[in-house]
Amino acid sequence: MSEGYKVVCIDNLSTGVLQNVAPFLAHEANFEYIDHNVSVHIDFPGELDEVYHFASAASPADFGRIPIEILIAGAQGTHNALGLARSRGGRSMLASTSEVYGDPLVHPQHEEYRGKVSTTGVRSVYDEAKRYAEALTMAYHRHHGVDTRIVRIFNTYGPKMREDDGRIVPNFMRQALLGKPITLYGDGTQTRRRRHPADEKRRDPPSQHRQPRRVLRARGRRDDYRTVELAERDLPPASPRRRSQTTLPRHNPTQRSSGVGAKDPGSRGPREDPRLVRVCGRGSIRGFARNSRRRLLKCGSL
Repeated sequence: MSEGYKVVCIDNLSTGVLQNVAPFLAHEANFEYIDHNVSVHIDFPGELDEVYHFASAASPADFGRIPIEILIAGAQGTHNALGLARSRGGRSMLASTSEVYGDPLVHPQHEEYRGKVSTTGVRSVYDEAKRYAEALTMAYHRHHGVDTRIVRIFNTYGPKMREDDGRIVPNFMRQALLGKPITLYGDGTQTRRRRHPADEKRRDPPSQHRQPRRVLRARGRRDDYRTVELAERDLPPASPRRRSQTTLPRHNPTQRSSGVGAKDPGSRGPREDPRLVRVCGRGSIRGFARNSRRRLLKCGSL
């Protein structure tokens, strides 16, 4: 919007809340919100330059709650988004995920790696929805000539996440702020590379405008963290360090890390910037904790 674009946000709020876009609705003349499920035909009048398909529940907590909706969003939702871009001659960008690699045997995961994914497990509703969405995006590009982008996003957390999202950062923060034991799945040695929107915004906008058509850009930090390290090091000050260990869910990846960066010289994506690595570190975790505390206070949980 700062560049003069008009932005139309389509969402049915199955996992979000309208308050997330309330500041835009109140102060941005170039912002419009439409309450609609993208898995249903999108009939939008007027011109469109770009279509960003970010619609899908992504939390493991939702895989058992709304599995059919997740599959349909990746299939019919992607078809509708691509069809809209095709009908208006616009670009289409798919927000994919590192989950397309499943529980990988190759570490870190480079774009050429095809993954190790269960087609029948609980997580498959999300993994396979995104793999199908990537295949459909490339089919639209090859068969219909649609200008497409695919971005594989790795382990991103941010200030608008639900406290009950179930993923590691909001889960740990909620438990810490409420004084509850920190739940570790398995022995806590699973590794991840965390990312924050501050990093994404600095580096990902060019993916839509200036990158090659069929690029698959895997994203993540260079530093791997064990989940137990987050529990020990990055929780808010004075938080309890009591732990509650439970069984690691089946097919939960033991390691997940982007291959794009300084150790991946053959990649078409940019190298990691050490300044951005710091942006994604403990300072962002602290900021997330402050936001979580404010929301818990507002709803009376603290």
